[in-house]
Amino acid sequence: MGHDRPSRDRPSHDRPGRDRLSHLLNRLPARIRDATHWLLAPKARWARIPVGLLLILGGIFSFLPLLGIWMLPLGLILLAEDISFLRRLREKALDWIEARHPHWIYGRHATKPQATES
Repeated sequence: MGHDRPSRDRPSHDRPGRDRLSHLLNRLPARIRDATHWLLAPKARWARIPVGLLLILGGIFSFLPLLGIWMLPLGLILLAEDISFLRRLREKALDWIEARHPHWIYGRHATKPQATES
């Protein structure tokens, strides 16, 4: 029977909530968006983990020039692909954002996609 919980044997792109994450990432500048989509691919795990750690480190030192707090959540999103604890936190954060600030995910003039009944 089908279930909506992520499992270790299901690819990350098949997990529920992937559309919300894609919508959110599509709002990034083109170069960052393209790199992030590439890093989220299953074959990019070798690069995703070090890049995620470096982004988190850059976010911690956001008071320095060229670094910003935006790096912290992006690093956590990347690491969440490989760490189940962070994956659950990412889904809770996306739930919160979708409930309180849907325009962050879907844009100012876009409406939240409606669930289809089968």
